Amino acid sequence: MASPPPFFFLIFLSIVTAVKLPLTHFSHNTDQSPNNDPYLALRRLADSSITRAQQLKQPSSIKPNEDPLFASSSAAVKSPLTPKSYGGYSVSLSFGTPSQTIPFVFDTGSSLVWFPCTSRYLCSGCNFPGLDPTRISKFVPKDSSSSRVIGCQNPKCRFLFGSDVKCRGCHPSTRNCTVACPPYILQYGLGSTAGILLSETLNFADLTVPDFVIGCSILSTRQPAGIAGFGRGPESVPSQMNLKRFSHCLVSRRFDDTKVSTDLDLDTGSGHKTGSKTPGLSYTPFRNNPNASSNAAFLEYYYLSLRRIYVGSKRVKVPYKLLAPGPDGNGGSIVDSGSTFTFMERPVFELVAEEFAAQMSNYSREKELEKITGLGPCFNISGEGSVTVPELTFEFKGGAKMELPLSNYFTLVGSVDSVCLTVVSDNTVSTAGGGRRGPAIILGSFQQQNYHVEYDLENDRFGFARKKCSP
Repeated sequence: MASPPPFFFLIFLSIVTAVKLPLTHFSHNTDQSPNNDPYLALRRLADSSITRAQQLKQPSSIKPNEDPLFASSSAAVKSPLTPKSYGGYSVSLSFGTPSQTIPFVFDTGSSLVWFPCTSRYLCSGCNFPGLDPTRISKFVPKDSSSSRVIGCQNPKCRFLFGSDVKCRGCHPSTRNCTVACPPYILQYGLGSTAGILLSETLNFADLTVPDFVIGCSILSTRQPAGIAGFGRGPESVPSQMNLKRFSHCLVSRRFDDTKVSTDLDLDTGSGHKTGSKTPGLSYTPFRNNPNASSNAAFLEYYYLSLRRIYVGSKRVKVPYKLLAPGPDGNGGSIVDSGSTFTFMERPVFELVAEEFAAQMSNYSREKELEKITGLGPCFNISGEGSVTVPELTFEFKGGAKMELPLSNYFTLVGSVDSVCLTVVSDNTVSTAGGGRRGPAIILGSFQQQNYHVEYDLENDRFGFARKKCSP
């Protein structure tokens, strides 16, 4: 593959306070046609949630593809999010001079922002239903006067590669080395992407962010859209924009086939007083992983202090070692917009599933449906005038309770005859001897729908409240 051409640029700055971005339900692998198999769609969704969890639990480090600020003075910018089908949510961002607008998957479980880049971008394995790989939105650096390749000695090269980045062809004592930052390879649960780091201008209607580090991906597998990383790493959108907080309200999937959208709010300045709370929200503090040094990804995740899980009025007795990250860094709970269904490590999931089965024992289990969809437990509710389902509640440190509405944790499958729990697990069994890896519980986007969710970065806490997210 030919090397991309050199890029040249000019940078400018304007000052504003808050940005609102539209969030759209992003779907590249779900065919919503009448002939689409609903069981297959759910199976894909369950499998992708599990694969995503496996990637978050055992992330591959960002590595070179080679051998062996911005501060603003004011309050909020908005951009829309719109659901179209099952899958991740999408947000459009504009980069370059003049601006080129590209859709990105909104992801709080990773930090790098990258887009399909150059007219030669190649996406292998991207022949998804409803997607033409030749029509993928691409950023073209040669059309932007503000594009430049990040040099190997640029401190921002260390965002991905750390302080020991190797600048091949340059002696460590050489100043103004012209060698570029090494190409990167990122491995995701379902695919990968590779490219080079650029410095670009991120543009909003009333705000310009210069020198923004972004990945210019030249080659990907099963990644037809870029990813906007909103994690805690230095290369993420919140870090590079120095956000005080960001928030969203994910629209219910019953609007899958409409253009309904809500806003992703980016608070870049003094819209809130330090320590102030958004009225109506319940808060719980973020927590640190005690052994983040064992895996750089642990520094990117938003860990929550989940204390208790209830099914109905019954507390599920989950061992504390699973609810909180241990001295080895494993275990604990994170919140992740890039996961669809909430993931629970097998010992946690079995306790929760068994409690649902016990409290819904008057309905017959649909074991075959569980095998087909990858969800469970599933129950046959045919002929029932009304159905009683126990509430699923997550209680966090500080007493904040997320009492989920039924539509956030059970779904009708195929017809009105069956319902399935939309929480997933894999076959990994935790052991006291260290079999666990990464977070034990991942709170996905399906369980967050119709909630106002706030990442209060200034005060290091997570806020939420039930809210009808449709306009």
